[in-house]
Amino acid sequence: MTAKQKEWAEEKKRLVDTVKSLGFPEELGEAVAKNLGSPKAMKRMAGYLESVRPQSAELVVDEMLAICSEISAWKAKKAGRNLQTSINLRVGYCHNQLAVSHFFILTNHIK
Repeated sequence: MTAKQKEWAEEKKRLVDTVKSLGFPEELGEAVAKNLGSPKAMKRMAGYLESVRPQSAELVVDEMLAICSEISAWKAKKAGRNLQTSINLRVGYCHNQLAVSHFFILTNHIK
């Protein structure tokens, strides 16, 4: 088992155990872990459950959805930032090429 797989398994176990300790079925913990999709998100969810100790499954699912939404927004922001960087590099490259072309045209025309 790799270090990442071990981390995944540990965080999933912690989350499922926390859900069970609050009196909810193990299947809810499994579903929440599956939907969160990363050890960091599962760790965050387990921390929420341990500190808030929600009394209803709806509150557990609401927090899971909030975490998923924040992750999705972060990914979209990161993708947009990467796209903007790519565009800036291409525009800068084209602008530099145009400037170089104009320079050569001007210097050859002056001669």
